[in-house]
Amino acid sequence: MRAKKSYGQHFLNDDNIAERIANSLQWTDQYNTVLEIGPGRGMLTKFLLPNAYELFVVEADRDMVMHLQKNFPELREHIISADVLKVPLDQVFKQPFGLIGNFPYNISSQILFQLLKYKELIPEMVGMFQKEVAERVVAGPGSKVYGVISVLVQAFYEGEYLFTVENYNFTPPPKVRSGVIRLFRKENQDLGCDEKLFRSVVKQAFSQRRKMLRNTMKTFLKGDPFLEDEFFNLRPERLSVADFVNLTIEIGNRMPDPE
Repeated sequence: MRAKKSYGQHFLNDDNIAERIANSLQWTDQYNTVLEIGPGRGMLTKFLLPNAYELFVVEADRDMVMHLQKNFPELREHIISADVLKVPLDQVFKQPFGLIGNFPYNISSQILFQLLKYKELIPEMVGMFQKEVAERVVAGPGSKVYGVISVLVQAFYEGEYLFTVENYNFTPPPKVRSGVIRLFRKENQDLGCDEKLFRSVVKQAFSQRRKMLRNTMKTFLKGDPFLEDEFFNLRPERLSVADFVNLTIEIGNRMPDPE
């Protein structure tokens, strides 16, 4: 089973690492089901199956689906042959589930946005990403890699960088290193502000990350004397999630009511 570039496939070839990833799920008392994204040849799958929870896998590559059906017959009714980005997870799963996978590099950011879209259903995620992406997700304010995805994910999840995986542990070896992270959903999911506006504010703030907020926030506050506050001398990477929430609340209060 050769890896296909079109699916961004790089198969993990180290059992010890696969087992370590599979055993990184911790909050299994909060859910009975786990969804693995992109199982490929089943390297993680074989270590997930012996656990007590009910395992589902979603795989876009039809050849890999046939491989899984043949080699993991106990999964036959739990294989979703589809692109995970097109699967309405809230229709497939009515109860909370854990999310795990060696995520294809080419869709890793989209998977994180899927996580946020279905956050009410996903208390925990363990995932392997390109190392730079993994670091970005869990980075704190002031870090050079702290950005949009850091803020949006950390608004709802506590993140933890678990370990690094070198490229020689894959077939074929990618040109980059990988990093495994774990995300635990925060108990309080209410930001206290409009979530749609919050996303817009964060994305606009980082659209020109080298510029002060005074420049980027003109989109929302043009002509407002509030822009003269010294707070707007800051660049976006200095703001915590709470700072962005408070900024969103202020912007929301100052925006004209729709007629």
